[in-house]
Amino acid sequence: MNKKLTIALVAHDKRKADMIEWTLHNAHFLSMHNMICTGTTGGLIRNAFEEKGIQANIVCMHSGPMGGDAEIAAMVVRKKIDLAIFLIDDLNPQPHEADIQMLLRQCRVHNVPIACNRYSADLMITSTLWDDETYVPMEPKYIQFNR
Repeated sequence: MNKKLTIALVAHDKRKADMIEWTLHNAHFLSMHNMICTGTTGGLIRNAFEEKGIQANIVCMHSGPMGGDAEIAAMVVRKKIDLAIFLIDDLNPQPHEADIQMLLRQCRVHNVPIACNRYSADLMITSTLWDDETYVPMEPKYIQFNR
């Protein structure tokens, strides 16, 4: 891959182990790109990479409940994020649900691919479209459809 991506990585507490396992499995790919993470998730990824001797550019925002989801959503709006991986705990309520929904919404509105499980994350990072210099994603059309 020629293009260096900026990838947002977010995981709820009960999904952090899954995120660490996924990032280590994909460390070769991820280490070639920039990672922007919510605070706790980023610290765990950084520690896991350091333990394995993997060099990577990892920038940590605040933790999710302290505004990290909102910080990443703002980066999405400013076109600073190419791809987001957000492993959500769908089985337990989250105190910052509004921020979670805001991040998901901004990815949809601004046409940023977002994976919410490991399978979709694997599909996204292995897409050949990242290498296709002729491919330009179409902007979403928010217009009334009339027959």
